[in-house]
Amino acid sequence: MVRLLLSIKAELENVTDLEPASDGFEYFFKVKCNSCNEEHPKMVSVNRLEEREVTTGKGSTAHFVWRCGLCKRESSAKFEPGEKPKPYSADANGQFAPFLTIDCRGLEFTGFDPRGIWKCVGIESGTVFPEVDLEEGEWVDYDEKASQPVGVSNLECQWSRA
Repeated sequence: MVRLLLSIKAELENVTDLEPASDGFEYFFKVKCNSCNEEHPKMVSVNRLEEREVTTGKGSTAHFVWRCGLCKRESSAKFEPGEKPKPYSADANGQFAPFLTIDCRGLEFTGFDPRGIWKCVGIESGTVFPEVDLEEGEWVDYDEKASQPVGVSNLECQWSRA
């Protein structure tokens, strides 16, 4: 079992606490088999609220179960129990900061696509922006209370052993 840490880096403009908008957020990862190093051709989705049965363990479950198309080995991944993603704050602006940890068995995640709905908070006004869509790679809006533009751009990820 390998614990992987996903760290993210982004440019935040007048906002802080960037995080998925809901517990049911679909994470999209690039996955690679540790047995044969075959990389899945597409992004795979993983949800913290959905668990699937692992065929190799009696009654054990994981958030992601995958059988490699090349070597046919079954692998799995599970989010840390009870641990939520850490909001990306303005203090880390432009630097990598820990986001989430996943236990992996027989696979490694090698990429992350931030598609989906995120949320963040205006630094000066405290205004919550509940529908931050990063599908296009950036998000811009205007904070009426603080009378200033807000935005998120240049989101990058980095995987490392936890």
